[in-house]
Amino acid sequence: MAREVADGDVLLRPDWQAPARWFREVYPELDIDQATRLGRTFAEQAQLTSFGPLSLPLISAGSVAEIVELLTFLPLITTAVATRIRPQEDGLAVGLTGHTGDPELDCLIVTYCGSALVRLINVLVGDTLSMTLHCGWPAPAAEHQYLPGPDPRFAYDAPTTYLHVPAETLADVCRFSDPTAYRLAIADLQKALDQRMRTSSFSEKVRISLDDGPGSKSGRTVAAEFSLSVSTLKRRLRDEGTTFGDLLRASKLERAKLQLLDPSVSISQVAADLGYSDLANFSHAFKRWTGQPPSQFRPGRNR
Repeated sequence: MAREVADGDVLLRPDWQAPARWFREVYPELDIDQATRLGRTFAEQAQLTSFGPLSLPLISAGSVAEIVELLTFLPLITTAVATRIRPQEDGLAVGLTGHTGDPELDCLIVTYCGSALVRLINVLVGDTLSMTLHCGWPAPAAEHQYLPGPDPRFAYDAPTTYLHVPAETLADVCRFSDPTAYRLAIADLQKALDQRMRTSSFSEKVRISLDDGPGSKSGRTVAAEFSLSVSTLKRRLRDEGTTFGDLLRASKLERAKLQLLDPSVSISQVAADLGYSDLANFSHAFKRWTGQPPSQFRPGRNR
């Protein structure tokens, strides 16, 4: 705490977040198994009032779809995990990506986020086993020693980490629905998010631009959005320790993974959405990013 210039008073502030890296002080030997168990265990303690400005709209949401909508405002309470929502033929895939820079901490944060969302939906709607958190790593060894027996809400060794919410679950009605309170809270959240975006880093603004726009965006296109030259765009990103190419690759990879999970979307369609005019170029790029071609990422699916 001394190194982070934090004291007891700071810890009690409702708008202050303890850095995820502090877990390394308590768990210096943290591994993926332990991170998974901790994430799931912590999520069991999550309460409807545990999420700051998201708590009121969470409680007043009218349906599971409205709960999922709140993930748009997740940056207001944490930047350690990012979500990307992809409609699928049978529901929604909510991609979860850790941004701590530490693989084990990413695992802990992502497991907690996905598990807590499942728990809160169960509290608000009623117990349901229809949602599944797919984790992109093996199941913890001897899991039964630390957690209840096999849970159908969790699946491991997935090609990427995501929460699957079936279409029928999205329409489930919440217990404490208050449409007026929800709409007013959403309006306040949007104002707060707009304010945060105005003060966020330049690289974060560029990443948001890439995530929200078509996959074919180029450095020239993004530079024009910010009324900058391409060289100034590159310099400002370099000053923040990143490059446009790094941000573009990360954005395309996350988008590609979620799209490839959907059997109704062909690999050719994914390539086109990401701005590749040739399927082979996309396949080579995807293999360079992940070590496997897209056809192996979702085996048995047609182009």
